[in-house]
Amino acid sequence: MICNLNGRFVSADDPLFGSRDGSWRFGDSLFETMKARDGQIRFLERHLDRLQDSANLIDFPCDRDSITAALNAALQQAGPGLARIRLTLGRGNFTTIALPDKSSGYFLIEVTAAEEPDDSEQRDGVRCIIAPNRRVNPLSHLPQMKRGNYADCLYAANFARSKGAREALFLTRKGLLLEGATSNIFLIRDETLLTPILGELVLPGIIRGRVLELAGEWEMRIETREISLDELYLADEAFISNSMIDVLPVATVDEHSIRRGPLAQKFLAALKNENAVT
Repeated sequence: MICNLNGRFVSADDPLFGSRDGSWRFGDSLFETMKARDGQIRFLERHLDRLQDSANLIDFPCDRDSITAALNAALQQAGPGLARIRLTLGRGNFTTIALPDKSSGYFLIEVTAAEEPDDSEQRDGVRCIIAPNRRVNPLSHLPQMKRGNYADCLYAANFARSKGAREALFLTRKGLLLEGATSNIFLIRDETLLTPILGELVLPGIIRGRVLELAGEWEMRIETREISLDELYLADEAFISNSMIDVLPVATVDEHSIRRGPLAQKFLAALKNENAVT
């Protein structure tokens, strides 16, 4: 693993933070997970835009120029191949709810080798289950940010793994589909692309946005709206998306088989050809 703290390379084995750090004490951090190939980060500016928007919303320090320079340095050291990049923002030390001065803020970049999903997952699809926990406050803006307090997603993702599933899907209290613990979700029904609307506890995923752009370029019908679980069960096909997997078809949800079609593969092929897109 390559680690860069505030523009300085450090060892992943060295202690970097103390017990007073707010990211450890309160889960008070923001992060982005990005995919790089041969030294190029896909959709870098989109990731940084989202991070900056979140930082502005909750008053986080975010030195974009310094972060970009450190990312480039880390990728040069990483060399060729596929990499996963975790970029984390922290405020520094504080032990009460009184926030510290922004001058104590930091960023941490971690670069590790990565692999594409298995061919079988891309071809045959993955198993999903319904998360046991619900998202119930549609007025909260926090799930729309990638933040360190990841308890609901960790709980759901671990539940999915314990059941042999790739992803857990969140529902509202009314049973409407939201997103996965680590992904956005799309349905195809009657040649229309459907996905849950933003602003209702749904993260504005980077690949989600690109899928919608591609669908527009292909002149597909698109609907962003409330989606019931029954609509998912009856979909012509469904797929999940995030920055590391691009898209993966959904084969089953709980015990319900989901039909498969050509569009998930079409989106996957298009995204694979966009390594350098920003």
